[in-house]
Amino acid sequence: MSEVRSRIQELLAPIESEMEAMNKVLQAQLGDDSPAVRDMTSHVGRFSGKQLRAALVLLVADATGRKSSEHVKVAAIVEMIHLATLVHDDVLDGAEVRRRVACVNERWDNQTAILLGDFLYSRAFGLSTTLKSGLTSRLLASTTSRLCAGEIEQSTQRYDFELTQERYEFICAAKTASLYGAACELGARVSEQVNSGSFAAEDELATSMACFGEELGLAFQIIDDCLDLVGDAEIVGKSVGTDVEDGKVTLPVLHVYASASEETRTTIRDIYTKPDFEKRAVRLREAVDLTAGLEYAKARAEALVDRAMTRLDALEESPARQTLKSIGDFVLGRNW
Repeated sequence: MSEVRSRIQELLAPIESEMEAMNKVLQAQLGDDSPAVRDMTSHVGRFSGKQLRAALVLLVADATGRKSSEHVKVAAIVEMIHLATLVHDDVLDGAEVRRRVACVNERWDNQTAILLGDFLYSRAFGLSTTLKSGLTSRLLASTTSRLCAGEIEQSTQRYDFELTQERYEFICAAKTASLYGAACELGARVSEQVNSGSFAAEDELATSMACFGEELGLAFQIIDDCLDLVGDAEIVGKSVGTDVEDGKVTLPVLHVYASASEETRTTIRDIYTKPDFEKRAVRLREAVDLTAGLEYAKARAEALVDRAMTRLDALEESPARQTLKSIGDFVLGRNW
């Protein structure tokens, strides 16, 4: 067992039994009468890595004292939506490896991957209709729409070296952080009391937890963008360098480009855009000093995590609250 895997298990120890129950629900949902579908869902089940989004549902439920009998299902629904986004993202990125196994689009093809992602979305929302309240369905439908809009926005900003940091973060918040925010909000909102109407619709604690999740998720994406530039694929466990290959100009590069000489700017643009280049991220690292950009991006991620941690001040001390604080450190320090 890897050191990273041990660290995750240690982090999630307060909800170990709930995570086991969540994975049983997840595996049941990934089954199907079709042998072809079963083969593919068995394969995609190997993509389950950190499962942070599902864990956040359960941790926030515990930390806020609002744990209910439905949170395990909610966590499984969130994880299925996340798996669907991974399958679709790999098509968009042209990725070949995830969690050290072939991506669905690589083992089969893009058409199959799109259909499988759609299948996972349908299973997730089908399960959500079995919950007592329609809250989960409504919130995750809105979140999924925002997530897709973020991906669409990102596709229109490819090769845009004048992209502002504000716009970059807006896109990242939509395509990545929104599901983190929804996971945390559902952890606080889905409870027996909320279902019975004991909590007001304008729930300050749930709103604060949603902000916690979004800030954590945005920091996660910024670190992910750094890893895509300089991470080791063997350690990261998935294809790296895909952002540069696909023309996505992320925060580290934006920061370097903004202060670079015209000669360096031309070099960066050429590496991104000239045809028939291979290993563009490697060329970028060799031709341009990215240190300042990486340091700036990591400092921004740290600031976001620091702000997220202040949201936890309203919670009583507990193992779950401590784990939520520790996840912030994990996000900043991860190399996969």
